[in-house]
Amino acid sequence: MYNKYIKLVIAAGILVWSIFQFIDGNIMNGISLILLAGIFVLFYFKNEFILLAFWQLRKQNFAGASKWLAYIKNPSTALVQKQEGYYNFLQGIMISQTNLTQAEKLFKKALSLGLSMSHDVAMAKLQLAGIAMSKRRKREATQLLNEAKKLDTQGVLTDQVKMLKEQLKKI
Repeated sequence: MYNKYIKLVIAAGILVWSIFQFIDGNIMNGISLILLAGIFVLFYFKNEFILLAFWQLRKQNFAGASKWLAYIKNPSTALVQKQEGYYNFLQGIMISQTNLTQAEKLFKKALSLGLSMSHDVAMAKLQLAGIAMSKRRKREATQLLNEAKKLDTQGVLTDQVKMLKEQLKKI
């Protein structure tokens, strides 16, 4: 909702206010205001609408996730680079239901901007492998599946990788 720099300005203002509270002897008010400033700093690094979209996806509510992502009007200026990567990742998941070509572009853009967690990168590569397989690009799909398998250190995507490898043998 707010520009990323406005969040930092608000956090700095609240921090100055908390210092004045400490000087006046209102220690609890100062501590509370520091925690409030911390929330704005958190939302600088983790966009609130992206967090809400992930929450909706966790509940399998694609319409709700799309609604929250729609609140981000200009992702390139409103978001930090990693947040923009996650924005494109989420948009790719939404669009992959209907338009594979557009979803492929979004997943590639998300990977180029960067995703923080290795399992998110693995998921994006797994999605790209599925798209490449549906477009009959066997070599690219195999390479992406192997990369996704290496990145999936916790074994969360093992079943999906096996399923795609079985389908890949049929091509």
